[in-house]
Formats: sequence, C-alpha cells, structure tokens
Amino acid sequence: MSQTTLPSKLSALCKLPAKWLNSHWPFVLFNIYMNLGPVSAPNRQRDLCTFCTISLDQEEVFRTKVFDKSLSPFYGEDFFFEIPRPFQYLSFYIYAKGSFQRDLPVGKVSIRKKDLYQHSGKEQWFSLQPVDPNSEVQGKVHLEMRLSELITDNGPGCQQLLVRIIECQGLPLISGQNCDPYATVALVGPSRSDHKKTKVKKKTSDPHFEETFSFEVTRSSSYSKKSNFQVEEEDIEKLEIKVDLWNNGNLAQDVFLGETRVSIKILRNENFHKAWYLLQPKGNGNKHKPDDLGSLRLKVNYVEDTVLPSSCYKPLCNLLLKSPDVKPISASAAHILGDICRERYEAVLPLVRLLLHHNRLVPFLTAVAALELENTQEANTIFRGNSLATRCIDDMMKIVGKSYLMGTLKPVLDEIFDSNKSCEIDPIKLKEGDNVDVNKENLQNYVQKIFSSITQSSASCPTLMCDVFRSLRHMASKRFPVDPHVQYSAVSSFVFLRFFAVAVLSPHSFQLRPHHPDPEISRTLTLISKTIQTLGSWGSFHFRFSCVCVCVFICCCYGKLQGCSHNITPGSSGLHREVQKRAQGRKRIGKRNFKKRWLRVTNRELSYHKHRGKEALCIIDVKNIRAVEKLDESAFNRKNMFQVVHAEKPLYVQAGNCVEACEWMEVLSQFSRCNERRLANFHPSTYTGGAWQCCKGLSDRAPGCKPCTTPMLANLQLDIDCDRETERIFSLLTCNDGKFQKMEDACASIAVYQGPQREQDEYSKFTIQDPKETFQTLKQLRNVMEELQTQHDRRNDPTAKYGSLGNPIVGKSIQTG
Repeated sequence: MSQTTLPSKLSALCKLPAKWLNSHWPFVLFNIYMNLGPVSAPNRQRDLCTFCTISLDQEEVFRTKVFDKSLSPFYGEDFFFEIPRPFQYLSFYIYAKGSFQRDLPVGKVSIRKKDLYQHSGKEQWFSLQPVDPNSEVQGKVHLEMRLSELITDNGPGCQQLLVRIIECQGLPLISGQNCDPYATVALVGPSRSDHKKTKVKKKTSDPHFEETFSFEVTRSSSYSKKSNFQVEEEDIEKLEIKVDLWNNGNLAQDVFLGETRVSIKILRNENFHKAWYLLQPKGNGNKHKPDDLGSLRLKVNYVEDTVLPSSCYKPLCNLLLKSPDVKPISASAAHILGDICRERYEAVLPLVRLLLHHNRLVPFLTAVAALELENTQEANTIFRGNSLATRCIDDMMKIVGKSYLMGTLKPVLDEIFDSNKSCEIDPIKLKEGDNVDVNKENLQNYVQKIFSSITQSSASCPTLMCDVFRSLRHMASKRFPVDPHVQYSAVSSFVFLRFFAVAVLSPHSFQLRPHHPDPEISRTLTLISKTIQTLGSWGSFHFRFSCVCVCVFICCCYGKLQGCSHNITPGSSGLHREVQKRAQGRKRIGKRNFKKRWLRVTNRELSYHKHRGKEALCIIDVKNIRAVEKLDESAFNRKNMFQVVHAEKPLYVQAGNCVEACEWMEVLSQFSRCNERRLANFHPSTYTGGAWQCCKGLSDRAPGCKPCTTPMLANLQLDIDCDRETERIFSLLTCNDGKFQKMEDACASIAVYQGPQREQDEYSKFTIQDPKETFQTLKQLRNVMEELQTQHDRRNDPTAKYGSLGNPIVGKSIQTG
C-alpha cells in the first residue's frame, strides 16, 4: 500500500470473523488531519488539548494520545485490530482534555458502514458534527403493526391499531455495562398523543419485550361497509406510531437510546406490517452549520470480501500452491499476482499467509529471490529494491517475528519511553541546556542495549526466518562468489534495515507500544534506527560482524535452529491493562462482585493488581492455565467477558471493549497453548445455584459442554484462514482485470512477433521469461476466476428484503405498498 506524506496517520485493519458464508473482511486505512477552525469561545483558545477516539457504534475501541495546545493537531497514531462483531457506524470523536472535570466533546465524524465505499480511496475533509446525547444512538427494533375493526354493541365501531414491540438488538452500553432498556409507544397526530410503556428489561443490549399495545383510530363518518375497512385518508397522512427506547436510570435520569417513527399510511393497502427499523436520533437529529466545529481530514480505503465454502477455492488455491515448482518462477500464478498487483502492497500479504499455511513459503521465497539475484549486477545493491521477493520477506518477518520482537526490543523500548532521555547530537537541534556529550552517551547506551538484546536472542530467532536467511546466504554466495561478505550483507539488508530498524522507528506498528511516541522520543528512536541501519549496512560490516550481528548470522550460517516463532525472552511483558474482574470465591452474583484491577500477563505468569505498579494480589502460573475462552453474556449480563480456567476456580474478566477482549484471549492462548493439561471442553457459562447454567450439569467438576478453541500453534498455520486469503487474492485479480488482459497480450505479442519489441514500454512492467508458459498459467487463472465468479453469482443471495434483520428500514417509513 502506498504511504501517505501526511505528518500523521490513523489506520485500522478491520476483519470480521471468516468461515461464514457471506462473511466479510473489510480493510480500512485512515490518514487523519484535524483542523478545529477559527473559534472564539473562551474554552476553545490555543491552549486547547485534544485527543481523538475511535468507536464502533457507541463502543470506544481506541484513543490517541493527547495533543497539546493546538487548534490544528496532527494525530500520528496507527491502530490495527479485528472487529469481532457487526457494526453500523465507524466514528471518530474529538475531545478537549479536562483538567479538573470530565473531558468535553468537541465534535465527531461518523461514517455508516455501507457508506465507506463512497469514500474509499479518497482523501477529503469531513465537517465535525456536534456530539448531542440525543443523537448518540445505535441498534434496531423489531415492530409489528396490525389494523383491525373493533366491534361494539351497536355494531362496527372504530378501528383498532395493534402495535407489538417484539425485540431490540445492538443497544448501546451505558457506562460500559449493558443497559436496562424499556420502550415507549405512542400514536401521535395533530390532535392526539397516546403514550404507553413496556416493562424494563434488566442488563441486556438485546431485550425481548413481546408486548402488544392497542390504540383506537377514528373511522370515517361516510363508512358503510363491514369489510375491507380502510383508514380515513386524512388520518393516514397525519397519524404515526412513535417508538422510543430508554435506559432506566433508577435514581438517575433516564437515558435516551433512540427512536423510530412509522406512518400508519403503510397500512393503507395491507392491514399488517412487520419489519426491523434502525433507531434514529431524537427528532432525526438537529441540523448544524458544517463549519461551526471545524473539520477532520480522512483518507479511507475499504475492501469487503464475501467468503464462500472451502470447496469453491480449491482450484485457485491449488494453482497458487504449485507456484514454487513452476519453471521459470515468473510463469507461476503467485508471481503473476505480484506482477499484476505490483502497485498494491497489500496484495502480497494474503499470498504469504496462504503459502505459509501450506509450508510452501520457503521454496517460493527461494525461487523469487533467485530471480532477483539474476538481475542484480552489483553486490552492494543486493535486495535493496521494492521487489516481490523483498515484499514477501518483509511480510513474512512481520508475521512470524512479532513475538521475537516482543522479547528482543520491547524491554529496551519501554525503558526509552519511560526515561525519556535526550539523545540529540545535531548541534542545530540541541535545546538550551542540553549537553551533546551526555546525549551521545545516552544514544550509545540505548544502541548497545538493543544490540546486546539481539545478540542474546539466538534461541528465540524464529525457525522460518532462519530457514529463509540461510537460503539467501547460500544464493548470494553463489551469485557473487568472489565477494566473501555478500552472504552477510544479503541477510543484514533484511534483518537490520527492514526488521529491527523499522520496528525501533515505528514500535506501534509492530504492537510494541500502545501509542506513537511524542516528538522528543520519536527523535530518539529515529537516531537509534539510523544507527542500527548504519551498523547493519554493508559499509560497516567489519564492526557489525564483530560485535553486533553474531547471533543472527550464527543462526543463518550454522543452521542453529533452536527455539521457534512463538518463543519469548523469559519474563518479557506481554500485555497489561485495566479490566473488571469478578472476585473469586463468592457465591452471590452482582455488580458488587466486580472490581477494577490491573491485569498483567507475561509468558511466565498472569497477575492482577489493585493499581498499576502495586504488589500483585494474585499470581497464576501460565503453566497452570488450562483454557482461555469467551464467557456467555448471559452469565453476568455483561459484554466482553472471558474466562481463564486454571487449577483453582475460573478467573472471570471483563475487558474494556470487544477488541481488547479478543486481544487478551489471543495473548493468553499463545502463552498457554503448549501446556500439558489443557482442556478439550469448557463451560461457556457459570456454575451457580448448584448447576452449570449452560448445560445444567449438577457437579461443579462436570466436563465442559463445548469444545475449546484450538490455540494457534508455533507454525502459525491454524491461525490462517485459507478461504479468506484466497478470496482476497481472487478479489485483487478481478479488480485488476485490465492489467491481466495486458499481460495476456504481452505474452502473445512476445511469442509471435519476431524482432525488437515495439511495445517494450507497455510490457516492461511484467516479468515474462517464457511467454508460452506464462500464457498457459494466465489461461488457467482466467478459467479458475470465471468459475469462481460463477460460484459467487450462484450463491450470493439477493439483497435482503427491506425491513429484514439484515436490511432494516432507516428513518420514517412512508411506503404505500
């Protein structure tokens, strides 16, 4: 993916769970710049400190650091996360940081999921909209309306309108907890307003009401028939049903959750109507001038794929998996994908993941690296370009080296962030009072600690990386036999220039830090990164080999394949955040049993503390963890719950949001996946009242009733959904059909035309060594793609009926049938 030149970037990788028919994998990249615009209010002067939050509907999932004293702040934050649930809106909220009071909302930008396509690939300004409590709504309501004739003692009388409130889905959390919702139903018109109310449902965001209310509708005075009664025309135009959802505040004020209005006109042709409605802001939102609050600049790239059953992808998958065996490699399906999608950096990732899952990545990387070496004329430029080989190896290192970086760099990076010592050595950039000698000593100290950590990490170096680097070393020596050092520079160009140096420069992109650094620390990281690149480059090889790169080069040169891709330096920090934890050992279930705790996990132990930095209240050895699984919402009427099953009683934890819950379960599962006593089954609910609430088993030691999630293994294969990756590749090939056709034309022209290539500029973008073999592969790809497209057309259901759960009605309904 091309990189923006904006000073800051806010990005998010969003993926819905795969393996669903008609499931989605959206990819969203945001580049963000904010301009608060000219304002004169006292609380909006230049000392305004702001931050930005990212929310799925009304659930905050991330927030940036606070940007101090600016009306035009840049938010240099990257967020990559999976979305474990459907959503309607992706929203960005700008807040002014309060010193002695709560943070004040400045404005927001909300993009409906279905509208993300309209903004895809465009960089544009969005006007900030006001944050009105009555407009912060989400969810949908299921209604049924029926019009029937009311018979009295004197014969036919008026019409009776029956309104049934069936259920709601996706109501927002209130203060991080499920709400206590109820609904009010009103028949409103110019001269009437009849109000009725449902019962309150406790602690649920998906309440089932199943309550019916009746309203009398005045009939026409000219009515004479006793059947096929129609509501009077003027009544139809004026009457409507208004449904409001509220959270019961008990002693506090009730909170508005949303409303919908349905005109009785919808019953003109049919006396029955049943549909889902999206909840709307009160009064359908207030109109504001677009320039009142400032604006936000975003660039959005959005992709959504429909994943079919596995059998549909076998032909394309098999064709891609044969790529390492195709001679020449440029005629393979995988290499053709890289050629056609050369300008789209994200095209390589699904290919790398697919080949990695099937243990075909190393032979493919060896083949494409050999092809690049054939076209490399000088040893000092080896693997320095942005080729298919370098892009594939970059993605491979990011996938398998994440834990390796966590153990190698994170402790030093944490020290750099916490100590915040200046390392500026440029006299022009020195601040008043800075000592260049002290700064130089700080820089040398940090660099030495990083290199010491690297040289002591040979046992944790991922096996796959060692395999690839050893192959590169041998091929480089063969290509340049007279240069004794090229075998090392071939490896250092990746491991230092593209791996360690990049991770130091942008630790947040590798999940080594939760936020981007402030300007001073960013400058320190830049100096350290440049030093690593210099020491890892060919020009300083004598120093590099003697005191820097011993462990990595030993791994590559002597095949030291100790450890695997999941190893972490003992005691390294994995994850730590504030959570809600249910007290262990208590029998009563209630809000009082949940307390805020600081939860921390390393590859050795899981502990929770009263506050960050305080002594641990409880320590659980990671070796004793038997399962880490999601807990049903009904267990405690709380969302984002998970359980850690260990030798003692299960530990029940509520994460801050759905993204954090998935992250906790992933990290804990990785650390405990090799434990000998892991469970095969678990209970998705709690043991209360002498029975398990999920399966009604009476013994608290009864075997689980649901299979445990298989944890990701060291080779990462089980963490990769091949169907989703193959679908992504299919989508990339399909949207680049024009280049696909040009490559077919190039093969035909080169194979048929004898003499100088007249269209060399047009075809030079493609690597075509054997036009006949390449054309044959293109033909196979074309046939497979056409068959897969047929499967899509055949299996794709027509658009969901308007008013269904998947396609709820938006706004006031005025259908006339």
